[in-house]
Amino acid sequence: MTTKRNVYLKMKPLEEARQILFDHFPGTGSMAAEHVSPPESVGRILAEPVTAAVSSPNFHAAAMDGVAVAAEATFGASESRPKELAVGTQARFLNTGHVMPEGTNAVIMIENIQTVGEDRIRIEAPAFPWQHVRKMGEDIVATELLYPRGHRVSPYCVGALISGGIYRVPVRRKPRILIIPTGSELVDWRATAPEDLKPGQVLETNATVLAKMIEACGGEAVRHDRVMDDLDLIRQTVAEAVAGDVDMVMTIGGSSAGSEDYSLPVLQSLGQMLVHGVTIMPGKPVILGDIDGKPFFGIPGYPVSAIIALEQFVQPLIKRMLGVADAPRRTVPVVPTRKIASRLGVEEFLRVKLGQVGDRIVATPLPRGAGMITSITEADGIIRIPRQAEGIKDSDPVHAELLRPLSAIEHTIVIVGSHDNTLDVLADHLRAGDGALTLSSSHVGSMGGLMAVKRGVCHLAGAHLLDTETGEYNLSYVKRYLPDTPVRIVNLVMRAQGLIIPRGNPKGIKGIEDLGRDDIVFMNRQGGSGTRILLDYRLGQIGLSPEQINGYTSEEFTHMNVAVAVLSGTADAGLGIFAAAKALDLDFIPVVTEQYDLIIPEAHFESPNIQVLLETIATDGFKRRVEALGGYSTSKTGTVVG
Repeated sequence: MTTKRNVYLKMKPLEEARQILFDHFPGTGSMAAEHVSPPESVGRILAEPVTAAVSSPNFHAAAMDGVAVAAEATFGASESRPKELAVGTQARFLNTGHVMPEGTNAVIMIENIQTVGEDRIRIEAPAFPWQHVRKMGEDIVATELLYPRGHRVSPYCVGALISGGIYRVPVRRKPRILIIPTGSELVDWRATAPEDLKPGQVLETNATVLAKMIEACGGEAVRHDRVMDDLDLIRQTVAEAVAGDVDMVMTIGGSSAGSEDYSLPVLQSLGQMLVHGVTIMPGKPVILGDIDGKPFFGIPGYPVSAIIALEQFVQPLIKRMLGVADAPRRTVPVVPTRKIASRLGVEEFLRVKLGQVGDRIVATPLPRGAGMITSITEADGIIRIPRQAEGIKDSDPVHAELLRPLSAIEHTIVIVGSHDNTLDVLADHLRAGDGALTLSSSHVGSMGGLMAVKRGVCHLAGAHLLDTETGEYNLSYVKRYLPDTPVRIVNLVMRAQGLIIPRGNPKGIKGIEDLGRDDIVFMNRQGGSGTRILLDYRLGQIGLSPEQINGYTSEEFTHMNVAVAVLSGTADAGLGIFAAAKALDLDFIPVVTEQYDLIIPEAHFESPNIQVLLETIATDGFKRRVEALGGYSTSKTGTVVG
């Protein structure tokens, strides 16, 4: 069954959409109380103020090992006029934590007394009242307020609760949210082995991710089984959910304007639509509604859209129901590594990698597709580009919301430039050797890396730029484009570059010259990359023009993406490294062995982080793992070549 397309008639700006939701569901702190044990209350929100039932300690206790005395009996004691006290009457031995004997109000430490016979001690200094004594109620006094309502219980609080005699803690019940994934293409990852996944099937991950996000902000998530793309079936499932013991319901998928997007017609048939479409990207198709007084959310199916929609609407509503303030993330000023265009009229949540270079934090954009979950798992922060702006300039400082602690960003090495598979190996070795040190790599091509070095927005660049006149790599380009930036050039690897082709070479490709055939579709690398420069050089050698190559203008930014294009059948060939072909079990026709170097500004070369990196690439363990990738030589790895 199909329906007509659901056109976005009245998209709302983010803040307006949130206000509509909050005005319609104003119940701040509306969740009822339940009682749990102190350990079970960690992370929960108090529904009532908690007052102590007993004092802690509930007796006067010795705070040191020694003797308990009446302080008045020790007055006047000195080195020149020591005093002797009778054990058992004037002085009583006790240990830390023992009850103070009646008539005593001070403790003299054991190391400050001298034993005189079996029943007498000598002291050479007086005690003062309550010296080394934990008085009754020193920590907690019975009836005093321990924590007010709305307080989030921490692990530290458990000790105070138990010490204060609170064995049942009144906390607000967790809002219960039912998650209904929809889509005939979805399969349950818990019941599907990776090798059994068929073309057209999609592992359902959104429900699991969103459930954990709900739990992280204090809610309770219930995951429904996948529901097929059927209007009546989804309507029945939602109606039964609303009638059950849940506080809100959300569907995942089917919230957009397509002919088989059923979330909106389901809501319209069962309740009231509040908002359909918000001017944010990702997350635009989100639906906000009310069914029988319970919030209903139609969450977009793309992973990043789903995450953004949940963060902006569901999590804040959960916190309001619990009576908890929705604290914004910490923001820091950052400088983008390149100009970033954005769509006017839509607020964009741009995922970025961050790293501190000199006295600035630089931000490198990650891929922007709403379906790319790795664009948020790899992100250190989010730059929110206002809907009134068409983008941001590379020279304009902006603010980024932190997704990782600032301390982690300060221990991030930023490398910009050409892609190479060994960078993943290097990142793993750095984490294994020093858990605080991470590598952030951005793949913009070798020339893009040199320009990033020139602008001072990275710690180093990866490059393999061939000088077609001398046959050397990188040296002439560094001299030409970085004349005022002193750098060191360190070899990372020598690598085999060639044509990546399907297994078995079904079209009989023999070399670069075959790229001009009408039956060959090529996948290129982006302009400015060393691979593109190599291709253009070889084409010139054999007299083949770019216009003769079907697919010359099709571009990918990494060797692995070129290999994926060949594996998927999008292309018959692509120029890339042997390691990428081997990783995806593709065939490879060698073209050249090239030099991949690290271009490191002198300003960073002696820094502790770069020295750790250089020490890491010189290790036998790193070299063994690199050579195991295939197509690499580490004979010059770590050598300063310029």
